[in-house]
Amino acid sequence: MTISSHLNQIFQKKGVYFILHLLVLVLSIYLIWTISYDTFKGISEFQRPRFIKIEFWICVVFILDFFVELYLSPRRGHYLLTHFLFLIVSIPYGALIEYYGWNFGPETAYLVRYIPLIRGGYALAIVVGWFTYNKATGLFVTYVVTLIATVYFSSLAFYVFEHGVNSGVTDYRDALWWAAMDVTTIGCNIEAVTPVGRILSVLLALFGIMMFPVFTVYVTSLINQGRNTNPVNEVVNKTQQNSGNQS
Repeated sequence: MTISSHLNQIFQKKGVYFILHLLVLVLSIYLIWTISYDTFKGISEFQRPRFIKIEFWICVVFILDFFVELYLSPRRGHYLLTHFLFLIVSIPYGALIEYYGWNFGPETAYLVRYIPLIRGGYALAIVVGWFTYNKATGLFVTYVVTLIATVYFSSLAFYVFEHGVNSGVTDYRDALWWAAMDVTTIGCNIEAVTPVGRILSVLLALFGIMMFPVFTVYVTSLINQGRNTNPVNEVVNKTQQNSGNQS
C-alpha cells in the first residue's frame, strides 16, 4: 500500500476527525516553537502580549474541537467522562492570568504555557496511530515521540529554573544532558537545587521506569513476527501438520 493510498484510506475513514486532529497538532507545534524561542531568548510570556492573544485563540480552537468531537460521538456521555481532561487543559490560563492581573510569578506563568500541549500530545498519539500499519508499531512510534517530547520539555523547564542558580547548568546543553540521563535512570553529575528541578528529577525518572518496558514489548513482538515468517519455521510447521494429518 502506497503512502497516498494510505492517506486516502485514513481520510475516508476518519473524515472530519482527521482534519480536526491535524489542526490541533499543527497549532501545538506552533506553541512548541514559540515556547522554545522564548526560553532560549529569555523572554517572559507577559512580555509578548501578541503571543498571549494567539495562545488564547489556539485554546479556543482546542475547546471547539472538543465540543465538535463530543457532538459527533455516538456515546457522548462516555466521551465526556474519558476526555473531560482535554477540555480542562484547553482553557487559556495565560490569558486569564493577564486579564485578571493574577500574580503567580514568572516561573508559574512559564509552566502554565505547557498545559495546552497536553491536548496536542493526545492528537499526536492519534495521528501517529493512523499512519502505522499495526498496533505494535503504532505503540512503539507513539512511545518514541512521547519520550523525546518529555525529555525536551523537561530540559527546557529545568534550564529555566536551574540556569543561574545551579553551577552545573551553564547552558541548555547541560539541561538536555541532565534530562537524557535522568529519564534512563542512569543518573547525572548535575543535581537539581530548586524545588521545581527536584520535582522534575523525580517525575522524569518515574516516567522512564514506566515507559522503557514498552521498548521490550515491541522488540519481543518483532522477534515473534520474525519467527512466524521465517521460511524454515514455515516448512517445519507444514511438516508437523502433514505428519499429524497422516497419523
